[in-house]
Amino acid sequence: MKSNIDMSEGVVASGRDETAITALHTAFSAARRGFEANRSPTLPERRARIEALIHMMLKWRERISAALSTDFGSHPVASSDLIEVLGVVGRAKYVLEHLEEWCQPVTRETDQAVLGNAVAFIRYQPKGVIGNIVPWNFPFDLSIGPLIDMLAAGNRVIIKPSEYTPACSALLRDMVSATFDSTLVSVVVGGQDLARDFSSLPWDHLLYTGSAAIGRQVMAAAARNLTPVTLELGGKCPAVLTPGAVSARHVESVIGTKLIKNGQMCISVDYCLVPRREVQNFVDLAQAFMASSVPQYSRGSECTGIISHKHLDRLQDLLDEASARGCRIVPLEENAHVDRESRRMPLFLVLDPPPDLRMMREEIFGPILPILPYDDIDQAVSIINAGERPLGLYVFGDNHPVLERILGETTSGGAAINACAIQGALPSLPFGGVGMSGMGRHHGIEGFREFSNPRGVVIRGTGDIIDAFYPPQSKAAGVVQAALPSTP
Repeated sequence: MKSNIDMSEGVVASGRDETAITALHTAFSAARRGFEANRSPTLPERRARIEALIHMMLKWRERISAALSTDFGSHPVASSDLIEVLGVVGRAKYVLEHLEEWCQPVTRETDQAVLGNAVAFIRYQPKGVIGNIVPWNFPFDLSIGPLIDMLAAGNRVIIKPSEYTPACSALLRDMVSATFDSTLVSVVVGGQDLARDFSSLPWDHLLYTGSAAIGRQVMAAAARNLTPVTLELGGKCPAVLTPGAVSARHVESVIGTKLIKNGQMCISVDYCLVPRREVQNFVDLAQAFMASSVPQYSRGSECTGIISHKHLDRLQDLLDEASARGCRIVPLEENAHVDRESRRMPLFLVLDPPPDLRMMREEIFGPILPILPYDDIDQAVSIINAGERPLGLYVFGDNHPVLERILGETTSGGAAINACAIQGALPSLPFGGVGMSGMGRHHGIEGFREFSNPRGVVIRGTGDIIDAFYPPQSKAAGVVQAALPSTP
């Protein structure tokens, strides 16, 4: 769930923001000292931190909704509650249920002939101080959500929210400072200068959610300090309706998912593959769903505003290019028009766009859904594999061999059958990309381990032959001879 926005596109004043950069370095030094003072928080300490986080999200719930509405121009309250508040709380509760188990050492086998009765295990220890660069589209879910995993693993955390969401960023800073000691968790607010400095610090781990272009820059900056990174980069997530699968329920799933955040979600459906003979049926069912569920979608409170006029203009440019190339564009509501004041934009279908259009080369990140007709499954799979590996892949139908074939012949960060995006909402499933859609995982036990150091430990026992490795090497001769296979 990320924005595709380049960190260099931030809305910042000219000149270097020295105040924000000083605040960052002060926070980083304080977090380092805090970690050195308590390098291995106890299980009760970790649990208390996550419980405080839950209380924080519930306490500030109404102000979270208000801040989202301020930044987006329009933002559904229910969406704020479900995703940005309750989704985070659910994730935290899941971690609390399993944290004791995750913190236990994991036993590994040993070779008794060499090590006797020695014991080997993995002990997951905190990495240290972790940075989190957060996008604008889910300002709380993508800041506080990963924070859960980071605190569960025993780390200290500094969060850098997006300058595109100033109200949310200021609120996040207030929430965190009122809940946590500043050496444990802090929020630094600023623009592109701060983002560049943020990436260059010697973090023990760095999480970035955003565009692939800036992901490269973040990774390059982190490489100077050999900082490990988790990159959540999104991509063009396809939905495939297999032959016979164009039903009211499945079309509702595709369109309904596209309406979440008005398409500004990295695991939203970016384009839809539909059997050629069923394209018009898809259009009819999509129009029927909108007419019955949200007949004046872009005029009402269900519609999230596009984050800025710059982003709105980009989306309009995508439509204008498609129109100029002769594509059939279908608005999914009557008298559809863009409200520039609230930045609310209707949802449009674009039928059979050429592959060289910008909307087919770039992640759309808005209420535009290209519909690509296909003639057989081979062609559908080829279309998917011609692009970069997406963050999510969605397949619809009831022919199990066909569904499995599509999953088996494609690669994506996550996937869902007969649903869209739900894999990103389950706290038990790892969330992340592959290739251009990212690297690393958070959520669940994978998130705990992503932000932990898996330290391998051996406790020497008795009955081993370890001293055969020490000089003089003549001691090893008998061991080597015994280990070699006998000559036939």
